[in-house]
Amino acid sequence: MIPIHVSVMSDEVMEYLVPSRPDSLIGDGTLGEGGHSLRFLESYPECRVIGIDVDITMGQRAAERLSPWVNRFELITGWTDEVLAEWDKAPPDLVLMDLGVSTFHYDGSGRGFSFKSVEPLDMRLERDGDGDASELVNTLREEDLADLIFTYGEERFSRRIARRIVEERKQSPINDSSRLAEIVAKAIPAQSRHGRIHAATRTFQALRIAVNGELDRLSRLLDTAPGLLAPGGRLGIISFHSLEDRLVKRAFRGLDVRFGGTYNVLTRKPLVPTEKECRSNPPSRSAKFRVIENMSSEAIL
Repeated sequence: MIPIHVSVMSDEVMEYLVPSRPDSLIGDGTLGEGGHSLRFLESYPECRVIGIDVDITMGQRAAERLSPWVNRFELITGWTDEVLAEWDKAPPDLVLMDLGVSTFHYDGSGRGFSFKSVEPLDMRLERDGDGDASELVNTLREEDLADLIFTYGEERFSRRIARRIVEERKQSPINDSSRLAEIVAKAIPAQSRHGRIHAATRTFQALRIAVNGELDRLSRLLDTAPGLLAPGGRLGIISFHSLEDRLVKRAFRGLDVRFGGTYNVLTRKPLVPTEKECRSNPPSRSAKFRVIENMSSEAIL
């Protein structure tokens, strides 16, 4: 299998998430195509890795890629917040959460994550989950749609976009990604249409977050993952937009009070990709990496 996705900030992950013992248990909470897990398995010949991903297709791709390490790699299919909430294994020594959506989803899934081609307007990471993006676009009231685009996309033209979507869906349902992208672009003033990112980027981000409940799931992760860490264990989170990073930053500040243990924030300021990585892997440019360490003598949960 030829991987489509290039794992972000891989060198920084390997620098900060170093196993404390040879047979450490490592949780890759957003497995994707397994790039980070691959580096752990190659670098630490006795470590064990548990990879979690809700997308069955991604799990299959990662399992094929990591098949040489089948004795040290375990795949769990499910939402990471739900898996960690019912964690019944040994406390992990390291946990990595890469919150980004894989390049495969944009370029190879056919689920409408990208506005570059004509695809069904789906955006579900869980392929048979409830409610897709077309349902939101075609059924939400104009006010609710505008609020969603503004809140999750931080899109200043959200009300213009929502108004245009509602006008267009009266003619016929909006069921493909390309048509939605065209509608959004036309709703934005001409002078603001051609920036660093595509005019529809923030709207697509908002819909994806809403469809998959991403921020609610991240909040639940932050309520669980730190307390699972083994003594000396570390949790690293890579976020890709300000909504995620604000949640992580706020949660990391109050861990001692919330969990009753002692935690050390190892990244007072988030680490960001090098200029070299941003040039070679443009999707990395918005990444921020924050890390904490459990200084308590035992796992909290």
